[in-house]
Amino acid sequence: MRKCPFCAEQISDDARICPWCSADLISGTPATPSPAAPGRNIPSPIAAGEAQTSGMAIGSLITGIFFFVLPSAIAAVILGHISRSEIRNSDGRKKGAGMALAGLILGYTGISLIPFLIIAAIAIPNLLRSRISANEASAVSSLRSLNSALILYNSTYGQFPPKLSNLAPPASGKPTREAADLIDQALAGGTKVGYTFHYEAFSSQGTPTLDLYRLTAEPLVVNQTGTRFYFTDQSGAIRYATGERANENSPPL
Repeated sequence: MRKCPFCAEQISDDARICPWCSADLISGTPATPSPAAPGRNIPSPIAAGEAQTSGMAIGSLITGIFFFVLPSAIAAVILGHISRSEIRNSDGRKKGAGMALAGLILGYTGISLIPFLIIAAIAIPNLLRSRISANEASAVSSLRSLNSALILYNSTYGQFPPKLSNLAPPASGKPTREAADLIDQALAGGTKVGYTFHYEAFSSQGTPTLDLYRLTAEPLVVNQTGTRFYFTDQSGAIRYATGERANENSPPL
């Protein structure tokens, strides 16, 4: 046995053509190895050419972009670790370590937000319920103030006012029938602390004297500024309903 002077592979002593590199051993002419040459490890196109980007690295980056969605953040972390391991063991045949790293950072960022999302999921509904309760309590308090103001107006001027604005402070000077200075300007405008107030005065005898009234309070945005609807009249009783307008037949507070 001897070595081929061109490829250094072992060949038989009487070989005329190297079975490994196809060189002509008699004339000493080297030959370009054929893909079909026996026993030769022909480099694959991937190994011989440019390195390919890892699909998992691309996947890690894409899912990482949606890190604010928990399953996407978890997928970014898993794909990022797998792709970086794949790239390290590929002997240069794979690339995309930077994309995988970016996917990992985004993924871990999304996972780190989980405690804050849990806290927000618990706190926001509680804050909304607290706000609704406060608005409803304010609405009831405003109705009581209005009832008192209307009774006082009636005792002073002999009837209930035609409008809520007749209970507002005067622009200047002393209180009058048109501006009795019995409630604040906001309540006289019909809207206060998440509720809107509707007032109607009328006569029970068909005369010009307004001796009856209806007063309702409704949330500005149902289930956001309040859930209860309220009703009151000259009797002073405040009634409520949930999910629908209250009236004289609704249960009292």
